[in-house]
Amino acid sequence: MQLVHESARGPAEILASTVETADSIASQFRGLMFRRSLPDDYALAFRFGTARTRDVHTLFVFVPLDVVWVADGVVQRVERLRPWRGFARETCDLIVELPAGAAAGVESGDRLVLEEN
Repeated sequence: MQLVHESARGPAEILASTVETADSIASQFRGLMFRRSLPDDYALAFRFGTARTRDVHTLFVFVPLDVVWVADGVVQRVERLRPWRGFARETCDLIVELPAGAAAGVESGDRLVLEEN
């Protein structure tokens, strides 16, 4: 699976060519905790059935993250969270966590699409 960023400001680009999905309660709870590094082309996606307010924290996360909240394919918020002390929330049905800097060109109103390779 890959993560594609679509923006009116330029051509579509692949943000991550390796996307892992957190599709169980345990994997959603664990998220990226305890990982010491992330590959540049990696993303962790949390897919939910409905849009509602969802929190992200970086307790026990050792690397900075770019986090993107998406509702119906449209980016709602992009935030860089620091290791151990980051916290943010937004309404979404998809959360994507990427290595810090990977979502630098992503803005609210853009589209993010998960595609099968």
